[in-house]
Amino acid sequence: MKKFNIRKVLDGLTAASSSSSASAQPGTPRENDVVQETLQSENFQLCKTVRHGFPYQPSSMAFDPVQKILAVGTQTGALRLFGLAGVECYCQHESGAAVIQLQFLINEGALVSALADDSIHLWNLRQKIPAILHSLKFNRERITYCHLPFQSKWLYIGTERGNIHIVNVESFTLSGYVIMWNKAIELSTKTHPGPVVHISDNPMDEGKLLIGFECGVVVLWDLKCKKADYRYNYDEAIHSVAWHHEGKQFVCSHSDGTLTTWNVRAPARAAQIITPHGKQPKDGKKPEPCKPILKVEYKTTKAGDPFMVLSGGLSYDTVGRRACLTVMHGKSTAVLEMDYPIVDFLTLCETPYPNDFQEPYAVVVLLEKDLVLIDLGQIGYPIFENPYPLTIHESPVTCCEYFADCPAELIPALYSVGSRQKRQGYSKKDWPISGGNWGQGTQSYPEIIITGHADGSIKFWDASALMLQVLYKLKTAKVFERTRGKEEKPSTDIVEEDPFAIQTLSWCPESRMLCVAGVSAHVIIYRFSKQEVTTEVVQLLEVRMQGEFTDGDSPDPGGEQTPTLPTPGASSSPQEGELPTQPSTGSNSSDGPRDNIPCLQVRSSPLKQSPGYQVELVIQLVWVSGEPPQPITSLGINSSYGLVVFGNSSGLAVVDYLQNTLLLNMGTTELYSPSDPYQRQPRSPRKQRQPSGALCDANEGSNPSEERCKSPTSDSKDNSFTRSRSSSVTSIDRESREAISAFHFCESFPRKNDSLVSPCLLVGTTQGAVMMVALSLPPGGDQRLQQPVGISSCGTIASLKGGILTMALLDATGALLPPSYEPWYDPNASDEEKEKSRRRRPASPPSSQEGQDSQFAVLCSEKQAKVLAMPSQTRIYKHNITETSFVLRADVVLMAGANCIACFCANGHIMTLSLPSLRPLLDVNYLPLTDMRIARTFGFSNLGQALYLTSPTEIQRITYSQETCDNLQEMLSELFTPVETPEAPNRGFFKGLFGGGAQSLDREDLFGETAAGKASRSLAQHIPGPGGMEGMKGAASGVVGDLARARIALDERGQKLGELEERTAAMMASAESFSKHAHHMMLKYKDKKWYQL
Repeated sequence: MKKFNIRKVLDGLTAASSSSSASAQPGTPRENDVVQETLQSENFQLCKTVRHGFPYQPSSMAFDPVQKILAVGTQTGALRLFGLAGVECYCQHESGAAVIQLQFLINEGALVSALADDSIHLWNLRQKIPAILHSLKFNRERITYCHLPFQSKWLYIGTERGNIHIVNVESFTLSGYVIMWNKAIELSTKTHPGPVVHISDNPMDEGKLLIGFECGVVVLWDLKCKKADYRYNYDEAIHSVAWHHEGKQFVCSHSDGTLTTWNVRAPARAAQIITPHGKQPKDGKKPEPCKPILKVEYKTTKAGDPFMVLSGGLSYDTVGRRACLTVMHGKSTAVLEMDYPIVDFLTLCETPYPNDFQEPYAVVVLLEKDLVLIDLGQIGYPIFENPYPLTIHESPVTCCEYFADCPAELIPALYSVGSRQKRQGYSKKDWPISGGNWGQGTQSYPEIIITGHADGSIKFWDASALMLQVLYKLKTAKVFERTRGKEEKPSTDIVEEDPFAIQTLSWCPESRMLCVAGVSAHVIIYRFSKQEVTTEVVQLLEVRMQGEFTDGDSPDPGGEQTPTLPTPGASSSPQEGELPTQPSTGSNSSDGPRDNIPCLQVRSSPLKQSPGYQVELVIQLVWVSGEPPQPITSLGINSSYGLVVFGNSSGLAVVDYLQNTLLLNMGTTELYSPSDPYQRQPRSPRKQRQPSGALCDANEGSNPSEERCKSPTSDSKDNSFTRSRSSSVTSIDRESREAISAFHFCESFPRKNDSLVSPCLLVGTTQGAVMMVALSLPPGGDQRLQQPVGISSCGTIASLKGGILTMALLDATGALLPPSYEPWYDPNASDEEKEKSRRRRPASPPSSQEGQDSQFAVLCSEKQAKVLAMPSQTRIYKHNITETSFVLRADVVLMAGANCIACFCANGHIMTLSLPSLRPLLDVNYLPLTDMRIARTFGFSNLGQALYLTSPTEIQRITYSQETCDNLQEMLSELFTPVETPEAPNRGFFKGLFGGGAQSLDREDLFGETAAGKASRSLAQHIPGPGGMEGMKGAASGVVGDLARARIALDERGQKLGELEERTAAMMASAESFSKHAHHMMLKYKDKKWYQL
């Protein structure tokens, strides 16, 4: 454990961190003030943990009826496996090619995937992180269809050329047995039959293979005799084929919307031709053609009529109709409408054996953006309630926040109010995809993910123990009127689409206060209550935030306008900045500029609010002289102070939500006090320049400016550092403004060399300035609701390169000083209960003496991190995080009992820095290519957790904790569980006697190398997978380990022998010396008598 002195320059840093510096300046802590830093590089390691959500762009699906595991492949080569709720797994093919087909080795714990790049892969699912055992890459032919019979090791592969190759799935080698297209079709046929679109063996005779060609030809191939038994011709293209379990009949689906049923022994003509959705003409002619039936499945039952399930086949006059799944059972036909196009479907049956009554019980339907399970056993075919978190993308995610180690009572509280929101009418049965086992996770702390969406909804998710479950959904759009006239809509909206979209949110888990900002420049404050309430009038506050005007585009004021704001440094009373709680009368006439009009209209009718989050106050920014309000770029709430603060490129505003008053509305440049060394000078100050943030009366209209307002500071800094935090800001003018980018409520020293701490607000800007604002709070109780809150700007405390991202405060020991909060109480509870829980949590100010620094202010921007000693405001540590890129997200997080800064850079690097000395602890190039979605949704949390939206439908969770990486194997769920394969169907006495049962085939004799010979080497290339190497590596490492141990043992033995030899030599020398000495003594006393001695 190293000790770092705050005054001394850090020594021994690596070249990578040479940009760190610490300087001893006056006012820094004394020599004996040291901070012990416990975090080391060994505490950090980066790895992916789990992926949640719906598989993005799904392309194929398979189901293991014994293991009860579902596999979904995607167009980007991803593989997602699902079992019971909480059992999920994500794998990725390296090539990234689309997965065109999946086949389980049923109850074997293995899966075959066929890709669009003409490769097939064998996955081992018996390990927690599945791996590829073998791969086979076809060189000359394109794969179109695969079929693996139950309990067979020979995989049939159909190709675009119409040929069928056979692969041994154990060795992943090709058999020399090939079914060539020209042998399968009739010799008289002059045209190529097209690609193979279907392969299956006769359920009752494994020696007969049914091959479907795209052109409409179906061939029953005798594998032993190597010839075609029957050929079935139809003049419409085939999409799929399905057998009756007795093997005497099969059904084909065609491109004209027809289903043809064929008797195996009657190839001349189809036994039945139907068009399920075709209108039957009265004159007996053929029905009108319909859309192609893309897939059909034919499933039998012992007790009743068979089920025929099909997708597609609707008539062409149903333009705009949603995709449908048709279930035909006896004389009834049910058409089930789906929300999205159907990618694939599978009928789930009781038996894995194709030659038995199938007894279908459900249909799993893979849609483009959803997974639906239909219960075939109940009237009306209800759907099962989906236990997986597949609704992340129900409305596009616009922001995402992650909270690890939350208060324990939060998840049950959110679940109890969220459980009332669930839909009714689901199937009563349990979810049938129920395979696998949960991991034995050691992580037991509560984790919550909050997602904000384009439709204004907010979802709270329980993310504990590597799982994800939706807890509660809040619809913020309910606060606003939805019905608006067409003429009115473009006049007030900033955004035409998704006007309620969530831009950013601030949440206090302890007090459960929630504050959200939307794209229409609105802020909504919510309290959590367990009781239902009806709000007669939604409290509304309208704020007029106005940017600076430069000389070139300053409007000519209609009269002398007096700012209603106090000068910086003086306290403002709520009366000075107070706005009406009802919408003010704005002007929106056709001949004048739009002024004082909010972008959205708050509902005027009573609002029924269910238990959960309930609206406390709505704040709306209004149009100013024809200019729409700027998007809100930063937001903060503090339950202890009763304040909400938000900022944009026009400035910042502080609102007291207990009194529903505006306390401060100030332009960014006015936060700099006149004595400030970092102050920005306006380019062209004018006497009549309207101060930023002045609250003008609605009647004092001024002429609209032709251009957008420009910040007078737009030239003062390099524009490469000023990136807007808002995705909707696109104009260069807006981008060059200095916007508010970060807030942090704290108990600190407002001014230099103050001796007492008091409530403060740290404000960071997009141009790297950090300002301190002092807050003067009245006493609690009734006085807090009646007396004004005082606010004064104390000027800049630091300036960094790049926009400020995060700020925090540490005490003298380096421990984090979290913002004070008020414990949660139910706002609708009785007054006695409120008083019990509403006592403000005392902020624990550190003992401070005159002239001694007792706090550290941690500041992190897009380029740098700095640590300041407080109250002297002297910089003691500085680290340049990146020179060539910029930081997208930075958070001060708790990790292994200590704090650090975690950063995510635009170049894909993830880094951590120690606190307070800013030593680099981790730097990993994790995501080389970063898109806007990842940049917008990336977030760090405590205890080494982080996440981002990896696709529009999926959340990827990662860890940067060595401990979590070490325990990951235990925490992950198991896909494979040992299950007995059901018994094969009984053939019956007479079938056994007369040979009417299923005919088996010794495929080894037929396809093995001795009978079929070797396949052409140039046809396909075998690639051993990393999963196959694992065992070899283990064995090899075992051998190497044994050799190493033997060598060490030999060395030790040699060393011991050497030591023994040395000791023996020493003893011999000693003995020889003793012998000489004894001989000398003998000679000396030889002739003397005993009495002479």
